[in-house]
Amino acid sequence: MSDIKDLSFEAAMAELETIIAKLESGEAALEESISLYERGAALKAHCEAKLKAAREKIEKIVLTEDGSPKAQTAQFD
Repeated sequence: MSDIKDLSFEAAMAELETIIAKLESGEAALEESISLYERGAALKAHCEAKLKAAREKIEKIVLTEDGSPKAQTAQFD
């Protein structure tokens, strides 16, 4: 397993989905289930942090310095 902090959002989500499927299937033994749950919780937190950072970047792009929204104009090619 790779270090969570090095995972992209997409890679972390894919691993989290795999963990969820394995836990839901009941295939894992108790100790493995606990380990998977802990990894899943860390992956979830990582994904939430990535989403928060992305949201903050978008807000900086679409808000002026005083916090009011910039006028968005649609451009079609």
